[in-house]
Amino acid sequence: MGGASIWHWIVVGLIVVLLFGRGKISDLMGDVAKGIKAFKKGMSEDETAVKPVSPSEPVRTLDHQAGTPATGATTSATTDHKIG
Repeated sequence: MGGASIWHWIVVGLIVVLLFGRGKISDLMGDVAKGIKAFKKGMSEDETAVKPVSPSEPVRTLDHQAGTPATGATTSATTDHKIG
């Protein structure tokens, strides 16, 4: 037996029509089509809603070497407060 013959598919189709009826099958296919359209609409809305956001300030990087404070860094121990 090589594969399914045309008669096999006709019998399967008739059984499906008898079990579900033509109205239920067309309703089911309509619901599937609505679901696909809603899915595509949701995907296109997601693509248009997501836009790359450029930062308002340039990104700053800090170069730090072990044992040396970063340039311009101050701590409470090293700041001098003059009153007077």
